[in-house]
Amino acid sequence: MFDDADDIHPLFAGAPSTTEFKKLRKRIVRQTREAIEQYGMVNASAHDKDTKSPRWLVCLSGGKDSYTLLAVLYELKWRGLLPVDLLACNLDQGQPGFPATVLPEFLKRMGVPHRIEYQDTYSIVMDKVPQGRTYCALCSRLRRGNLYRIAREEGCSAIVLGHHRDDILETFFMNLFHGGRLATMPPKLVNEEGDLFVYRPLAHVAEADCEKFANAMRYPIIPCDLCGSQDGLQRQQVKQILDQWEKNSPGRRQVMFRALSNARPSHLLDPKLFDFAALTTGQIQKDENPDEIPRLR
Repeated sequence: MFDDADDIHPLFAGAPSTTEFKKLRKRIVRQTREAIEQYGMVNASAHDKDTKSPRWLVCLSGGKDSYTLLAVLYELKWRGLLPVDLLACNLDQGQPGFPATVLPEFLKRMGVPHRIEYQDTYSIVMDKVPQGRTYCALCSRLRRGNLYRIAREEGCSAIVLGHHRDDILETFFMNLFHGGRLATMPPKLVNEEGDLFVYRPLAHVAEADCEKFANAMRYPIIPCDLCGSQDGLQRQQVKQILDQWEKNSPGRRQVMFRALSNARPSHLLDPKLFDFAALTTGQIQKDENPDEIPRLR
């Protein structure tokens, strides 16, 4: 079905006809669909024709990842595999030189319902963050707060972000090296207020695939000139480490990513996850699963 030029969403108009690109596109679509199903981003009731479809706020930065996210979600919706309404949203944060017309013109040309919101969070970040410190933490908090507000105003049940597999891995190692905890970006979570989901459907997709896809489609990429221009970011250092590991042992990123889905609390050190104090000899019977985790008290 991917090869029928007459059966295609406008976001894929002009897609390369090469076998390499078709394989890339199929892989990204498949991995996105798998993540949506695996992490329960769509309830079974959403497929009922008598039930109102949930609405997702798809957040666009203008980078390669968000363009890939938008295209793939529309691909799934186009083919009847994603029973949700999609509203694209770009938050113009007032960065000097930001090309404010690029995304509105692109979305209008693609026939994608959208909302463009202007909020000058750039001035707040520049005022509050001391010189020499990174802007990412405050910038992301301000951005997320505005996106939550927009989602509520638009009647959306979830905001959808373009974080991919490599973002998730980098965040894990950031927490490991600098935060002293084993944690990363979950593919699905509920916000602190408890009224909105946050989804990351590209959780299984490699960054390199997003880059190849967006470049092949010639989407108008908008670089981040706020934090992206800062040198020595901890995340960039982690990325360089992962790049070197991948160079030395191709496929290592995927192995590490699989490990995040294969945690064994009994082989870690956190007594809040595994009740070591209650563990005694003679608990395992012949008919019991030796890998079963004792319940917490």
